[in-house]
Amino acid sequence: MSTGKQLAGLLLLSTALTFPGVAFAQDTGTAQTSNAAAQPAVETPAEEPINPDENDAAQQDEGDIDVSVPGGNVITVTGRRGPRDITRGSSQVVSVLSTEDIARTGEGDIAGALSRVTGLSNTGNGRVFVRGLGDRYSLALLNGLPLPSPEPLSRVVPLDIFPTDIVASSLVQKTYSANFPGEFGGGVINLTTQAIPDESFLKVSLGVSGDTETTFENGLLYYGSDMDWYGFASGRRDPQPALQAYLDGTVELEELPLEQRQAIASTLSVPNLIVLQKADKLRPNMSGGLTGGTSFFVGDDAELGIIATANLSNSLRNRNVLSQTPVRQETVTPADDFRRFVTDNRILLNGLLGFGLEYGDQKIRWTNVFIRDVLKQASLSQGRIIVGSGDDGFDKLIQQNGWFERQLFDSQVVGEFQLGNDISLDLRGGYAQTDRESPYEYRFDYVRTNNPNDPYGDYFVNPLDNNLPGGQAAVAFSDLTEKVYYGGGDLTVPVMPDVLSLTAGAAYTDTQRYSERRAFQFTAPSNFPNGIALLRPDLLIAPAIIEASNVPGFAAPGVSAPVDLRELTEDTPAFDAQLKVIAGYLKGNLTPVDGLTIDAGVRYEDGKQTVAPAQVFTNQPNLGAVTAIENGYWLPSATITYQFDNGLQLRASASKTIARPQFRELLLQEYTDPESLRSFVGNPALQDSTLFNAEVRGEYYFGQGSRVSLAGFYKSIDNPIEAFSQFTDNSQSTSFANAPKAELYGAEAELVWNYDLYDLGGFFESKRALLIANYTYTQSQIQVQPGDQTFIFITGVGASPRDATSLFRDGDPLTGQSDHLANIQVGFEDIDRLSQVTLLFSYASERVTSRLGQNAGGLPDVIEKPGARLDLVIRQGVELGGVPLELKFEARNLTGTDNYEYVANDSGRVDVNSYEVGQSFALSLSAEF
Repeated sequence: MSTGKQLAGLLLLSTALTFPGVAFAQDTGTAQTSNAAAQPAVETPAEEPINPDENDAAQQDEGDIDVSVPGGNVITVTGRRGPRDITRGSSQVVSVLSTEDIARTGEGDIAGALSRVTGLSNTGNGRVFVRGLGDRYSLALLNGLPLPSPEPLSRVVPLDIFPTDIVASSLVQKTYSANFPGEFGGGVINLTTQAIPDESFLKVSLGVSGDTETTFENGLLYYGSDMDWYGFASGRRDPQPALQAYLDGTVELEELPLEQRQAIASTLSVPNLIVLQKADKLRPNMSGGLTGGTSFFVGDDAELGIIATANLSNSLRNRNVLSQTPVRQETVTPADDFRRFVTDNRILLNGLLGFGLEYGDQKIRWTNVFIRDVLKQASLSQGRIIVGSGDDGFDKLIQQNGWFERQLFDSQVVGEFQLGNDISLDLRGGYAQTDRESPYEYRFDYVRTNNPNDPYGDYFVNPLDNNLPGGQAAVAFSDLTEKVYYGGGDLTVPVMPDVLSLTAGAAYTDTQRYSERRAFQFTAPSNFPNGIALLRPDLLIAPAIIEASNVPGFAAPGVSAPVDLRELTEDTPAFDAQLKVIAGYLKGNLTPVDGLTIDAGVRYEDGKQTVAPAQVFTNQPNLGAVTAIENGYWLPSATITYQFDNGLQLRASASKTIARPQFRELLLQEYTDPESLRSFVGNPALQDSTLFNAEVRGEYYFGQGSRVSLAGFYKSIDNPIEAFSQFTDNSQSTSFANAPKAELYGAEAELVWNYDLYDLGGFFESKRALLIANYTYTQSQIQVQPGDQTFIFITGVGASPRDATSLFRDGDPLTGQSDHLANIQVGFEDIDRLSQVTLLFSYASERVTSRLGQNAGGLPDVIEKPGARLDLVIRQGVELGGVPLELKFEARNLTGTDNYEYVANDSGRVDVNSYEVGQSFALSLSAEF
């Protein structure tokens, strides 16, 4: 059947479609910048010998990398004399992506760029995992300060909302030190925003991109409002007065008279938000940005700098998803078989405004970041619910529309003050707020019984009976607000210059979240006429139908069939959550003999985490879904580093850290992931996890910034939190539980090799070859024995013990952990001017996304297969009319690797979320004045 015929009947495409690469122009690094914000430092040796084999160009490439971290002064690498390579000079195991490193990858967002770092993998939706551990074991900071998350499924802010334009560098630290928060499992990712410029500049960028499965192909759209293109909903998505009055009230919907319920129901049909339209040819993706900065003197000795940036992108992605659910039994057999066609329209708006003041040795910086990330989604699914064998069963057609807003605002002030005698004081504080709002999430289910005795058996109908088989019409409103107040300070004293320095610090963080979800369902009696049930969604729940349903004669002569409205979330409409952490630490850096560095410290962290239902209704039932976790931890850490004169360096580290449950994992409130349509419900009975971490590493540094390293690591986790799923009513529902214990161990290898080609002469005189290759091998296993218990919350009972073997199998890997991760970058670039060609290869082996086991009838776990990808990035600098320009071309997923998520064993396979991805291409142009 042709694509046009399929769309004519169902508004579905049969071809699978892909996510387009958003074209963000990368910073070429030509604007010279001063040091980043005043933040505590990772100690580095005062000086290292100059390698005579390293040329000036290579040295310049290594310069001016700013990294802000808590616990000392800014790490800055400049010129020849300092330790130009932060990876080598740091007293911890770190990897740093500079502006140029990020630009070379060509990625539009920092999540994509970070996936090239050894041991890191991008699992989608901006979630970057370190060494296969989930985001609950990862920590994300901005300029060394915490960030709240606008995403219910993520503890840390999704990193794909940070464009590379506003990130000057990114540090990944894999060994724990006491200056970082104690929630440290796989590692910490610290983003440093653009620094204050020493020279005035203005940069303008434009980009266009598309992919083989979306651009100029057919898709699904709905109108929404005139402001949708820019990511703002105007007033069209605001609740109407009758609905708003109910949402603000304290009386449950079922206690209101039918007349009032119908008045509220009549406001829920908004045609511009419901009616799906077929788009014959989807446009390309577009992006643009503007960045500028300047500095000037204030008075005689103070310099004020200002930098600002703004970017807007609008992209489209099609997916034709094979979505099946298995029968609850050890034999893998599909209970249904659906094709879901989705068009995602993503709008990303971001801006940064920074001010810096330097007077003498004193520095103050004020940074403000705003990011608005909107997903406008339209989907249509058709499939069969399998009742028996053969052709038994019935068909369903499901339409879903959504508008998901994520917004982040962060304002932070940091200061670095020199008090004399090399004593430094660093102070920092700020406020951040994230919001996630999703108004009018629609779902309409139409059923075709295929029953020859049913006069409507050949038609899709929605009688609003909410049965199986049956039809439904539902709409939900969700709103999440999270606020973070933070502050801290560090005092560093050189007890013995060049031998011993001590840093004492304190930090305070108060995170507050309010999460509300109100879901409504239209209902009708069994005599609801099938002739009306044939109507399209906006007409089916139109005010005229609701009003007419009360009239005798609507269903039959003298008989009415009144349409009603009920709320599905009256028991759990809203939750309040808070995490308050007070911490203090003492850390020392000792160099007893030349080449030997000992970085050791201890942190005490007291945390109090609470989650409780918010009182919305006067007669709201008390479900007892309350969590109160209050613990204090002593978290020691130590790293020993020895540098040999020949470029060899050895490290060993050990530490104790923690991982607290995410708010989403604790809330007894249903949430549906728009990416996979998977529903999640929290478990208020979760507890903290504790970790022991150890690592040994050997590194060898040789000419032109090249290095090779080999490391082994080990982690032991008590009470790790794992996701588990079950399949009921032909849908997957996921919750969370503490497994008794888990262990993880593995090895990393990395090679960075730069080779100047000037000996070849001629064209190659200014050229350089670059090879970056890394590989991570990881093994993890859950340890569970007969008699081990875990705790699951049961309404009306509370935390109830449960046999851990019913949820977890001994020896199974941790969720999200791939055994093998590999990245290879092969580059050819000009040293004297911007001219780069980079080929990037990445590979991640299969990983578990959710546990099934006995809880789902003995099914094997849900597996994701990321596979291998090959990308090409070409960057070329040209000059036009005296204006330097950068042209960039990107070709992504040249291997055509698709997305696979499935349940399988020898008996069969069921694909729960699989679709083709295709290739994407992007072209961008930027000019700097």
